[in-house]
Amino acid sequence: MNSLITELRNVLPAKALLTEPADTAAFETDWRKLYKNPGLCVVLPAETAQVAEVLRLCAAAEVPVVPQGGNTGLVAGGVPGDGRKPVILSLRRMTKIRALDTTGDTITVEAGATLQAVQDAAAEAGRLFPVSYAAEGTAQIGGIISTNAGGMQVLSYGSMRAQVLGLEVVLADGRVWNGLRALRKDNTGFDLKQVFIGAEGTLGIITAAVLRLYPAVTERATAMIGVASLEAALEVFGALRRRAGAALTMCEFITRAAMDLGLAHIPGAKLPCDAPAYLLAEISAHTAGERVDEALLDALESTLAAGSAIDAVVAQSGRERADLLRIRETIPEGELIEGGAVKHDIAVPIGEIPATIRAIEEMVGADYPGFRLNIFGHVGDGNLHVNVRPPSGRRLADIADEKAGITEKVESIAVSRAGSFSAEHGIGQMRLPGMAAHKSAVELDLMRAMKHALDPLGILNPGKVIPVA
Repeated sequence: MNSLITELRNVLPAKALLTEPADTAAFETDWRKLYKNPGLCVVLPAETAQVAEVLRLCAAAEVPVVPQGGNTGLVAGGVPGDGRKPVILSLRRMTKIRALDTTGDTITVEAGATLQAVQDAAAEAGRLFPVSYAAEGTAQIGGIISTNAGGMQVLSYGSMRAQVLGLEVVLADGRVWNGLRALRKDNTGFDLKQVFIGAEGTLGIITAAVLRLYPAVTERATAMIGVASLEAALEVFGALRRRAGAALTMCEFITRAAMDLGLAHIPGAKLPCDAPAYLLAEISAHTAGERVDEALLDALESTLAAGSAIDAVVAQSGRERADLLRIRETIPEGELIEGGAVKHDIAVPIGEIPATIRAIEEMVGADYPGFRLNIFGHVGDGNLHVNVRPPSGRRLADIADEKAGITEKVESIAVSRAGSFSAEHGIGQMRLPGMAAHKSAVELDLMRAMKHALDPLGILNPGKVIPVA
């Protein structure tokens, strides 16, 4: 190991290799501070060639490598597992915007660039990069692609997979695949980039990407809508979609309990309107003169008249829009401050949302009395964040014995309704039991075969995504 560290130091820039516990601790712990395992060292390469050298040396020594982006993940996919001490490879120094093409509407960026940096570069060029969520100031492009992250605008633009045109990937043996193509059509065999998107660094390490850009948004209309019931939320969503079509770029579902949790941690924030549950909806225009405010008001008028919407607040300025979005984005932070939760990221067919939530409420009420639910998510694509909080006065550490049972039951409810136990957060270490329980033997065999073909030594992000056979 000392020999490997010496070799790594020789191929990296000054101060790009960390070995002191005080320097490596932040890289060894996940964002929620649930997993902490030591690494051999942390390396911070500044270019693809250095990543390739790191992989070549680690393959020769058969030492695992854990790639890490902004370390904002919720399933501990970017930190060491409980096993051999790995080299933690942080992409945070690889932040260049390599190219921006306004004719072809593409941007080529390195994996360590933050989501916000890509959004800002696109905006400066009069374009839009649509993936957006609360951690965008820290989350890095490589990690976002590796987990196929979604966010609040999947409804109209799709998840991260839909934004990727090309990739540059360092393979387990140190070879570099240059697939940085900006083509919308390329029918020349296997679409290799799809293999690495969502693989969480278990098949190769993404070092750069070509991403789609869209015309800038010229006008937005945003509203927080109080709804009378779960079924009413779907009725309002349907009315918005019929009126706005693809221009409905956001439709977030928030229970009253989740709303209260977000508001409690925003100084001076007030309840927009009093209702059992809420939708945060936004209609966006990409062409000048398109009256999205009229579309929103028309839909609201019809749903208020029908009684499915019981009240609504429409943002009258950019600041008011930001205030509404902040409530939604603060919910996870508020949850963490108030003791944490057993978190789940499920998806079900949209029509199954009410029955799914009620089944979960009934299960928690019967099997875990006193536990509290915090549910919110992306109603337009069926993705719900189901978080089971400890009883009042207790913290997550106090319910360690119940966590596995809660997760098994929530995931089973989702799968029983033709759903998924992981919609956008990935698998990492935390969702491995769900993979073993709900993925078919054929699917797992295919995944293991791909893993062995691309990483025969098993050094890339071991203990993640694929359950042990």
